[in-house]
Parts: sequence; C-alpha cells; structure tokens
Amino acid sequence: MPETTSPQDVHLASTLVELADNLVEDFDVVDLMALLTERCVELLGADAAGLLLADPAGNLHLMAATSAAIETVELFQIQSDEGPCRDCFHTGRRVSTTNLADDADRWPRFAPVAAAAGFGAAHAIPLRLRGQVLGAMNLFQTDAVPLGAKSIATAQALADVATIAVLQSRAAEDAHRVTDQLQHALDTLISIEQATGIIAERHGCTIAVAFSRLRGVSRERRQRMGHIAQMVVAGDMDVGAS
Repeated sequence: MPETTSPQDVHLASTLVELADNLVEDFDVVDLMALLTERCVELLGADAAGLLLADPAGNLHLMAATSAAIETVELFQIQSDEGPCRDCFHTGRRVSTTNLADDADRWPRFAPVAAAAGFGAAHAIPLRLRGQVLGAMNLFQTDAVPLGAKSIATAQALADVATIAVLQSRAAEDAHRVTDQLQHALDTLISIEQATGIIAERHGCTIAVAFSRLRGVSRERRQRMGHIAQMVVAGDMDVGAS
C-alpha cells in the first residue's frame, strides 16, 4: 500500500518552505522568530512558545512570545536567572519537565510562577550550531504531558531553522558578523517594544494587538518592522490598532 501523508506532515513541510522563503538577504529576524514560535504552537500541540536569544555578553533576551502570559513567564525566567530555557542555554541540551508544580526544588522561583500562569509542562530546545549555543526555544503546555519523539525531532528542526536565521548561514563562522547580527536584532527589538507601547497607550489596546498591527503595517508596506517602529517612536507615523 502507498504511504499516506498526514495533514500534520503537510503542515510541517509547508512551514519549512515558508521559513526558508523568509531567509532572504536582509530578512527581518524579529518577524521570523515570531512566525517560528507561532508555527511551533500549531505543529507541536503546545499551548504557548517563546524564544530567547543571548547577547554577546551571554545575557538572555526575549525575542518572541505567542501570548502575553508566556511573555510574562519568560521575562520572569530571565530576571530570576532560573528555568528550563536558562538551563538549556547553559548546557546546550534539551530540558524538559512534565510537572512544573512539582519542580519547586529544581526552580524555586520560576516553577511556581509558570504553574500559576496555567502551565503544567515545559520543554526547552537549544539553538545551537556546532559548539556555539545562541539561545533556546521554550514550548509550554497546560497539561502535564511529555513531548513525543516525533515532536522533539520537529522542535529541534525548527530550532535549527532559528539558528540558521540568526547566523544567516554564510556568516556562521564569522564571529564579528554574528555579534553585529545579534546586536542589531536586540536594538530592533527595543524599538519595536517602544512602538508597541506607544500604539497600545494611544489606542487603548493590548500589547499583543499593537504588535500585530505593527507587523501588519510592516508587511503591507514591505518595510522592515524595525523601520516602521522607529517611525512610530519618532512621531512620524500613527499606526492604528484596529
């Protein structure tokens, strides 16, 4: 009998093509990371996803989050310097927990916060190339269940795409260019955070809605999100939240 292809396999293949199509010269790192985390939730049965990148000094920064709840949890993880993503980054290995409520000994500050946010399980996947670890991708589930072998493999494949994106493949061994790429991404993120705050305050909407509108205008105008954000911060553009 011929092999049948599941809808999930089709979605994974189309996602990889979509991500590859975005890996063009001068691509938008922040937009790609946001897209990557969204697809992780769809493909892996996770309820939320976040992605952390390290700066040249080794400090982690939140680059993408699929919900306000996970953004709060990830930022607390960074501030408290403990949690699965932090451990994953420092060891370069996958870190999983299927019961955050019982992990208070492992992460005394982080585990209660994540559990209180409604998450039962967390899985951190490293962004690594050879011996270099650039960050980690976090998958959170409300139910305390493990990731299957196929989901783990898929998650690592998507994390590898994120790694390639950050390094821009051809510059993988160019330490100076990697540093510039990461610093530029972090600088862009600061502008985007400022712009989304301005939009949210001006139009009385949530940060998530403001980010979605900023991203939409970026795509409509075919201009980088960071450029649109800088215009909003400078007062040269009013991005509506509707």
